Amino acid sequence: MAGTASYAATAPTGALSQAVAAYERATQTSEEAVDTGARNWTLPDVTPVADAARLKEYKAVRAKLAAIDRTTLPEQEQLTYDLLVWTLDGKIELAAYDEARIPFSSDGGFDTNLLYRADGARLANEADAKRWIGLLGQIPAYYDANIANARRGVKTGFVQPVPTAEGILARARRAAETPLADDPLLQPLRRLPTSIPAETRAALLKEGEAVVAQRVAPARKTFATFMADEYLPKASKSLAASDLPEGKAYYAFLVRQHTTTGMTPDEVHAIGQREVARIRAEMETVKGEAGFTGTMAEFRTFLRNDDRFYATSRQQLLEKASEIAKRVDDRLPAHFRTLPRLSYGVRPVPASIEEGYTTGRYFPGDQREGRAGGLMINTSSLRERPLYELPALVLHEGAPGHHIQVAMAQEQPAVPAFRRDLYVTAFGEGWGLYSERLGIEMGIYRDPYERFGRLSYEMWRACRLVADTGIHAKGWSMEQARACFTENTALSPVNIEVELQRYVSWPGQALAYKIGELKLVELRERAQKALGEKFSERDFHDAILLHGSLPLAVLERRIDAWIAQQKVGK
Repeated sequence: MAGTASYAATAPTGALSQAVAAYERATQTSEEAVDTGARNWTLPDVTPVADAARLKEYKAVRAKLAAIDRTTLPEQEQLTYDLLVWTLDGKIELAAYDEARIPFSSDGGFDTNLLYRADGARLANEADAKRWIGLLGQIPAYYDANIANARRGVKTGFVQPVPTAEGILARARRAAETPLADDPLLQPLRRLPTSIPAETRAALLKEGEAVVAQRVAPARKTFATFMADEYLPKASKSLAASDLPEGKAYYAFLVRQHTTTGMTPDEVHAIGQREVARIRAEMETVKGEAGFTGTMAEFRTFLRNDDRFYATSRQQLLEKASEIAKRVDDRLPAHFRTLPRLSYGVRPVPASIEEGYTTGRYFPGDQREGRAGGLMINTSSLRERPLYELPALVLHEGAPGHHIQVAMAQEQPAVPAFRRDLYVTAFGEGWGLYSERLGIEMGIYRDPYERFGRLSYEMWRACRLVADTGIHAKGWSMEQARACFTENTALSPVNIEVELQRYVSWPGQALAYKIGELKLVELRERAQKALGEKFSERDFHDAILLHGSLPLAVLERRIDAWIAQQKVGK
């Protein structure tokens, strides 16, 4: 175990421990609150007063860190120090833009957050059920606070574009019209364990239904009315984040924060163009391997229209994803020395939000709560979910992608809680895309069509670099951004539109995937070249994952240190 022994995690001590504790106290009521203990039964405090109090605490903790001589800390404490500095600096800089004024995007926001918790919630006893009902009772105040933040955005012109606002309004109206019998917030109460007497279960469900009907439903209607009457009329006519107040600085910050680099939008755009050209050449090769002699456009038309590439039922799509997931599980030990204890399941995206939602997503589990991770598959619009793309999707969102990375970070009890739950987008999404590539070595792609599906997914991420920066920094129209996807990927029209709406409403986030993957590939090639026969893929993956989520510059320093240790046999 030479590759991992020096990476055993240790808890911080002294002044660093005090700074970590102060930071974790400051975040207890935030959106990123660590999901443990009593905090499971509260919703975030997103009011300006709470935000101001947290910012004051963040600055105080940052001052504590500045007084610590980093060079005197043990190696693992230096890593905790670096991560806390990076986290605080990002939060402090972001606070200047008052991003709480936009509390929703095209495929997520305060109005959907609790649906994920409901999907994975496992209420063990009557006390848990009472706490869940209490949590439902907090929803009206949570809605009110977020609507107030959005109203502040309307007043100051810091708002989503018209197409995004239209989608959020449609989502809000669907939620407001949800029948009580189908409400996903009540599902945890409908699946209470049979160890609770039947009459008690019925009474708890009735109590929960009353809260949803009398308090949650009116809150949903209020939100829909706000979106229709106040927000949509004032939504931005421009797609570009750069056109918001202080928008150019805001978008430049988002690019740096999401990529964890010092890159400018122009630099990211240029990388995207180079990657598009490289991947396009590989796609031509795989098209030939499939025996197709027509043009790339004709090949994409063939893939989009041949019945063999599409599931005929929602259940069949879930079963195909599950079969791929188990084949991947079979190969994991050959490529990973350390694997998490937590399992994950394949689940459908809740019907109430599937329209306009991404093709798939990972929802973290929690061993302490008895909740497995969830590979969420969108089972709507089956003709828009080609099976040849499914292996790449499962590898990215399930294992060895987000599930392995997130669960391994969670299962480090000696490190501070903020490190276990930290999610650095460039690291996490870069790992997800690296995992798609790793599927080649694992033998997951079984024919040229599935290999083309992987390349189409990689092209999708390369086009993100071009489209996101094009929209937000170069003033591109939706048509200009759409062209990269329609001309170079096999993504369905529906998926392309959903993705474009996501880039418009969540500026900068989509840049993290390719930038992170390119760095991981670079680091692996560096390690292989430096170590030769001493290189172990399994130990390399441990060195990447056992620290948890890291900014790319921090990751690079850690891997360089690991390479040096491997050379001397430590």
